[in-house]
Amino acid sequence: MKRMIPRTRAGAGLLAACLMLGACGVTYTSPRVSNQLEGVAVREVLLTAQTVLVANKTTPYTPRSLPQAFYQTAGTGGGLRFAERLPEQPVVPDLAPEPLELRAPPQVTPPSYRIGAGDVVTLATRNTGSANDLSGLLATQNRREGYTVRDDGAISIPDIGPVRIAGLSLKDAEAALFDALIARQIDPAFSLDVAEFNSKRVAVGGKVASPRIVPVALSPLTLGEAITAAGGITLRDREYASIRIYRTGDLYQIPLEDYLRRPDLQRLNLLNGDAVYVDTSYDLDRALKFYRERVDVISLSRQARADALTELDLEVDLRRSQLEETRDNFQDRVQLDAEGRDYIYLGGEFRNNARIPLPYNQQLKLADALFSQGGYSTRTADASHIYVLRSSTHPEEFGAVTAWHLDARNPAALAVAARMEMRPDDIVFIQEQPITSWGRALDQFLPSLLNAGLDAAS
Repeated sequence: MKRMIPRTRAGAGLLAACLMLGACGVTYTSPRVSNQLEGVAVREVLLTAQTVLVANKTTPYTPRSLPQAFYQTAGTGGGLRFAERLPEQPVVPDLAPEPLELRAPPQVTPPSYRIGAGDVVTLATRNTGSANDLSGLLATQNRREGYTVRDDGAISIPDIGPVRIAGLSLKDAEAALFDALIARQIDPAFSLDVAEFNSKRVAVGGKVASPRIVPVALSPLTLGEAITAAGGITLRDREYASIRIYRTGDLYQIPLEDYLRRPDLQRLNLLNGDAVYVDTSYDLDRALKFYRERVDVISLSRQARADALTELDLEVDLRRSQLEETRDNFQDRVQLDAEGRDYIYLGGEFRNNARIPLPYNQQLKLADALFSQGGYSTRTADASHIYVLRSSTHPEEFGAVTAWHLDARNPAALAVAARMEMRPDDIVFIQEQPITSWGRALDQFLPSLLNAGLDAAS
């Protein structure tokens, strides 16, 4: 009995310690997102393919832009000290990498082919394919060149005379020739073909292998066929390249990336008189090359030309140094947090709770935030409770918070996160799993409990 007294006393002390700890409030508080917050309305909205569109639209945001120095090059801008001896600088388009606008011409169905001035037509018998079976009046036909349609729209057949066929379809032209032969008491069986198409043409130039005039034949000529006939596109930088089409006073533009990606643009029908030109929105090398070529044609002495070229190189080097210094200074200010930035915040079960700056010139998505800074722990995080906490921007809803709720227990839900755009001051919060909360409570409670038990036992 005497040995049990200390144990009884120790147990009583341990129980008393437990009661004391409970009375003192030694408990673990797990952070949770709730719709109850003193004085503030919290609205919880489940993130789906539909609601993510609402989230992006209701709070529009334009990312901050990098300074213009990051888009300039040393070969353009400013004046040259030798400007009085050089021609004016060429016009160089805006160097900012803005996306090219797609202004495609409408898809049209070309009219049936009509023979025109300059076309070369040939006559052949239906049986042998030779003109020798026709009457002697037709035997003088030069089968290699055929008959060229003159400017007045007629072809001249020996001993028959001119027959006007310009503006007619092949069928109608055959009928006109047949009537002309019948009028001369000739009744041959023949066919009419176009050997050379010269009256209807499309010009293709610019950054193609072989700029040329492409004839329009019986079948419609597509944009892809015209570019292929010119040897294809030759460009080093396709990101800012475009195909421009001039048609009856209208200018259309197709970004090269869209053209290569979309077969329907490659199958656009061209019309007689169209001009197709392939070029880039800017060409920096061309600017400096222009200056060099123009210096050579100015009537300066050999030494003066060398001085001008040297001066030009010095000016370009100076501008390059100025641009590099401006960029370096900006990057230093960013590192020192001296530049205005927009941020979002990561909290909860991320491996690293952090502040993340929103990028320049582009949107940051929720998926970017979830997988940055080491991502989140799948052992402790509750993937069914991922929230984007966003304060309302409406004055009448001052302090109100919308909790955009992502349930990512099914990894397919992360596709929604890849479309959810982040906004300045958003807080991305991930709750802990219930077992994680319980384990952390034990981690805090057991050491205190053991210490209290030891104190009681002593």
